[in-house]
Amino acid sequence: MKPQLKEQFSITKKEWNGLLVLLIIIALVLAAPYIYQGFHKDTTINEKAFAAAVAELEKANPQKKKAATPTALFKFDPNSATYADWQKLGLTAKQAQIIKNYTTKGGHFRKAEDLQKIYGLTKVDYARLAPFIIIDKETVKPAGIVELNSADSAGLTNLEDIGPAFAKRIINYRQRLGGFVDKEQLKEVYGLDELKYTEMKNQVKVDPKKVRKININTITFDQLRLMPYLNYKQVNAIIEYRTQHGNYSGMDDLSNIAIIDAQILRKIEPYLVFK
Repeated sequence: MKPQLKEQFSITKKEWNGLLVLLIIIALVLAAPYIYQGFHKDTTINEKAFAAAVAELEKANPQKKKAATPTALFKFDPNSATYADWQKLGLTAKQAQIIKNYTTKGGHFRKAEDLQKIYGLTKVDYARLAPFIIIDKETVKPAGIVELNSADSAGLTNLEDIGPAFAKRIINYRQRLGGFVDKEQLKEVYGLDELKYTEMKNQVKVDPKKVRKININTITFDQLRLMPYLNYKQVNAIIEYRTQHGNYSGMDDLSNIAIIDAQILRKIEPYLVFK
């Protein structure tokens, strides 16, 4: 038994030398980080030199600053405040320009809260400025009735509780339709629910004469695809039917297309001409 154990656990001189080399390599690997740190000291940053470099960089690129630093907040009327006034109040050049573009195009602030409609103006900005807003009621134009097919973004934001985001959605939907034939179509705009429509319906009107008509006999697939009342298959069916049977003479021809029901026909009829 003993000779067998001796035979199993004994090592040759060559094996012993290999084991020794392996132990030396392991020791060197473990010691390497400490040896490196001993020969390479971290460079200490000179704080004064760093601060001076930052100051020089800001001086060379003044437009990179986020906003002008307000010397002191002051009472102001957002309808008459100048570009320079907005920057003195601590707004960025971009924010000041957006507000001036809004008022130049006919937009008005009727109450302090209307300032929150401005795209890019944060809640923090508004909370800081709100106590200093004074609106001269004599300079505010009375809110008129907005014609939906000709109003621009500034005109739409004059409506109660309609900010730039909703104004943009209304205009985008109007472009897809070709115009509104009924103001109730506003309820088809994404996010504009029954409550919001009820609040604004008496402030708007529609001139159907301003609607852009579609010549159903010449329009292409890609152009007709923009019509929100038609899906891909219905547009394709209209084009295919025209290709197979010739030009449409009236709505009765369109009613022959099985996948377009009477409700869809009523919606698209005001937009179609047959030439």
